[in-house]
Amino acid sequence: MRRTVLAALIAILASGGAALAENFPSHPITIVVPFSAGGPSDAMSRILAERMKVTLGETLLVENVTGAGGSIGVGRAVRSPPDGYTISFGHLGTHVANGAIYKLGYDLVTDLEPVALLPSNPMIVVSKNAIPAKSLKELLEWLKARPAPATAGTAGAGSGSHIAGLYFENVSGVKLQYVPYRGTAPAMNDLVAGQIDLIIDQTSNSIGQVRAGNIRAYAISADKRIESAPDIPTADEAGLPGFHMTLWSGLWVPKGTPKEIVDKLNASVVDALNDPAVRKQLENLGLQMPPKDQLSPQALGAWQKAEIAKWWPVIKAANVKVD
Repeated sequence: MRRTVLAALIAILASGGAALAENFPSHPITIVVPFSAGGPSDAMSRILAERMKVTLGETLLVENVTGAGGSIGVGRAVRSPPDGYTISFGHLGTHVANGAIYKLGYDLVTDLEPVALLPSNPMIVVSKNAIPAKSLKELLEWLKARPAPATAGTAGAGSGSHIAGLYFENVSGVKLQYVPYRGTAPAMNDLVAGQIDLIIDQTSNSIGQVRAGNIRAYAISADKRIESAPDIPTADEAGLPGFHMTLWSGLWVPKGTPKEIVDKLNASVVDALNDPAVRKQLENLGLQMPPKDQLSPQALGAWQKAEIAKWWPVIKAANVKVD
């Protein structure tokens, strides 16, 4: 009898999810970006949102909710109704590293449903123009010769720029003094103005300023040069072997969102990434497209868990503290 009742309940829930999905979406969808407007996460979200609305037939709004390395914005999405109308945009920092740094009040794996893996960003070592170094080797010499650590901008504790900085310290043996911001966009403003020394930044955020001559680039953290900036060497080529890091991004929805809705959202992302115009926009930012066989919700879920296993020990060993 109990099994019969349980089976009936499951059937009702399943049909309810199908009914919701059939009419989904019926009003605008919000993508919560946990960093400031104008940064790399914001730029990618807006490009995708513009194309996803073609598939979904509804407007996608980008809401920037900043603070605490992106954890406030992710929490805003986690606590939203599981109906597909609130999407959490995030990356290695917000959906992996923050779990090792902050007392979140939510679980990054069990309280979210993965939707799709998004393009990734190799990191790039950039500095203000006033620094005398013209190559990565010269920069490392300059950093090691300083009486006090150079200032490095980050988007907060646990952000991609912070993790990259920790990794840079680990591989190079230098020490940095981190200056947290509410996103890499304001950090970049201060770098251009000469208020901080350097950033280990997402390529998509820095490449425009590098091309404009406002900051200096030394190396990227990929294993090969990127098409959008073929003149910038890899860290291996520039004299820092082993400095490999990619800041991947993804989309999630609150736990309990019906599978049919997750599948609709996933299909709209896949459509967007297959659009030649969208691909060109993203590639011009220095972003690398994910493999086609890694675009399913299941692939993002597996990748997120693997990255947690990889990076949490590194972050905890660095004894990162949050004020």
